[in-house]
Amino acid sequence: MTHRIRMADVARQAGVSLMTVSRVVNNKDDVSADTRQLVQTTIKQLGYRPSDIARGLVTKRTGAIGLVVPDVSNPYFSEVVRGAEHVAYAENYSVLLCNTEENTQRELAVLQSLEEKCVDGIVLCSSRLAEDDLEEAISRHPAAVLVNRRLEFADERGGVGVVTLDDIAGGQIATQHLLNRGHRAIGLLAGPPASHSGQGRTEGYHRTMTAAGISPFSRWIKHCAPTVEGGRTGARELLGGNPELTALFCFNDLVAIGALQACGDLGQAIPDDVAIVGFDDIPLAALVTPALTTCRTSRYELGTRAMELLLERIGGCTEMCKEIVLSTELIVRDSAP
Repeated sequence: MTHRIRMADVARQAGVSLMTVSRVVNNKDDVSADTRQLVQTTIKQLGYRPSDIARGLVTKRTGAIGLVVPDVSNPYFSEVVRGAEHVAYAENYSVLLCNTEENTQRELAVLQSLEEKCVDGIVLCSSRLAEDDLEEAISRHPAAVLVNRRLEFADERGGVGVVTLDDIAGGQIATQHLLNRGHRAIGLLAGPPASHSGQGRTEGYHRTMTAAGISPFSRWIKHCAPTVEGGRTGARELLGGNPELTALFCFNDLVAIGALQACGDLGQAIPDDVAIVGFDDIPLAALVTPALTTCRTSRYELGTRAMELLLERIGGCTEMCKEIVLSTELIVRDSAP
């Protein structure tokens, strides 16, 4: 069995004390330049790799970050993860990716598990937890950033960082586009009731319809799972019960793709009978037939900005609840030209 190189082996080979090697490994100042060079050369020769656990006892950090998403299979979150991991890797942090499957009990369990693993901080995407539960769970972590969720509390650490989309503006842009194309009976597939992004997009829909002199009936709005099947089921029910609807604004592109399928099931042509607008502009949006009109969001940037903000907070940033808001852009394609 190959002998694992230990700090003591480095000290013996270099002819210095174990404490000196520890100081070099942990980048302490009280080591001469010559001695530091000697130890670093010996470390390279022997192939010594410091233990994260041992180093954590000195630095009080583990070098690990928790990244929590509600659905890792959703292309939206895979891009967020890619952006966040890119930044973390560049700063020598490892990322523990956790999937909650849109389940609040699982989300609480995941946050508790990350707390027990003593991660240096967490990035929590699209939390579905109630305000009180989220506040309690977040407060037990040394640093935290929320993605697509705000939390109205502050503590001695200055609260949490927030990176979110301007969902209200996105809802307004999507709804106004349909109004500009002559639609007046516009239905909304609003996504999960607990989604704060969905609530913002619904608010944008309401504001725009009201400004146009239209008071949307409650029956024109339906919550659904943020999946293709959720969109298909929701659209069939919405269109089947409201034949006057000529357009649908959908919570995300997966829901919109499900709505495309529902229209096929019902024998309704797109966009002649029903126009459809999605949200996010995932790669699949341009590949389906007809191609989706949608609000483009920078998922990768959401991930990078969230991780950058978390690393700032880990580094001691005390700015109160810094918030970054990213804009959306309408991409017009065949489903609502």
